[in-house]
Amino acid sequence: MNEEKIVITGMGAVTPIGIGVENFWEQLINGACGIGPLTRFDASGMNVQIGAEVKNFKAEDYIPKRLIRELDLFMQYAYVAADEAIKDSAMEIEPDRTGIVMATAMNGVATIASTQTQMENSKSGNVSPRFVPKILGNVAAAQISIAHHIQGPSLTVSTACSSGGDAVLMGAAMLQGGMCESVVVVGGEASLCPLVMQSLSGAHALSRNNEHPEKACRPFDADRDGFIMGEGGGAIILETESHAKARGARIYAELAGYANNTDAYHVTAPNPDGSGAAACMKKAMVSAGINPSQIDYINAHGTSTPAGDIAETKAIKAAMGEAAYKVCVSSTKGATGHMMGAGGIIEVIACVKALCTQTVPPTINLENADPECDLDYVPNTARTKDMTYAMSNAFGFGGQNSSIILKRI
Repeated sequence: MNEEKIVITGMGAVTPIGIGVENFWEQLINGACGIGPLTRFDASGMNVQIGAEVKNFKAEDYIPKRLIRELDLFMQYAYVAADEAIKDSAMEIEPDRTGIVMATAMNGVATIASTQTQMENSKSGNVSPRFVPKILGNVAAAQISIAHHIQGPSLTVSTACSSGGDAVLMGAAMLQGGMCESVVVVGGEASLCPLVMQSLSGAHALSRNNEHPEKACRPFDADRDGFIMGEGGGAIILETESHAKARGARIYAELAGYANNTDAYHVTAPNPDGSGAAACMKKAMVSAGINPSQIDYINAHGTSTPAGDIAETKAIKAAMGEAAYKVCVSSTKGATGHMMGAGGIIEVIACVKALCTQTVPPTINLENADPECDLDYVPNTARTKDMTYAMSNAFGFGGQNSSIILKRI
């Protein structure tokens, strides 16, 4: 087992508030919101008519034309984010010493739904031979590997909305296990479609504030009524510290600690007492070798659901003790929506940028405090703060919990 430090040397982002890490970060700290009326399909007859779509994304600006038709939209987002991260890291791919971990919660579900409808309405009933490769999560990793000649270990993680955080953990495990010396950790999601949205709407999980989409996602606010589906891609480059220093790489942050566990409580609802999430955060701090008072910022899972935000607040209190009331906590989902499998990676990037710039991104739309959510959620305006450690939480259906800790270099 390799015990040396793991560092982040590259980042890439495709989000509803900006394409490219710098665009994403600038919009995030300025309180932008990427949520609006859905444009990709007619949602006029649905209870939920809003979402966080990636705007102004033209695949031909980033991807070879011959390849575009081979890639599902979730793959395109992942491909572009990975390409940015690899270029940002300025690394030369060592084929058998570079690995890749792909994160996605829903794979190509939108394409599955639309293809089924097309087949049923077609006289021939034919289906494109590209259909199966386009809906598989691991093919996203395969396409990135082909483009960049990555021949090391390849894994695809699908642990619902904790997929992104768990992919970071898996990338770290690859490095510590000596399987490779650098890892592309990438996530992609494009599940905005009537099939998924009607199911989640029926479960009363989504906000129905169609009249005011920019105010619909309200993490920790007393008037929150559900989450907003988002989409996009995110990627980071992980390397062993010795490998990064040997090639003179710019290092953004250290991956100081990480943990994963499960609630064993319910397939969709979090444990109301937050005990599973609290245990995950505690394990991550043990992994990092730090105590709660050293955590300066938490990027919360904070989806804006009535039960979830309270459970996470309880979890933070249980994990942090008295330090819970001193740490800055914010949810960036009011800006990006819930990017599902890609969200955990984008939120790790937000933590890295927070440490690099010493700026805490805000929780937008937090206007009416919920008495049961009584921590410092950095409402509406970014804040300057001296920070060394940041934590990113990503929780998913099935009771999946993931906590990632970053350290400023």
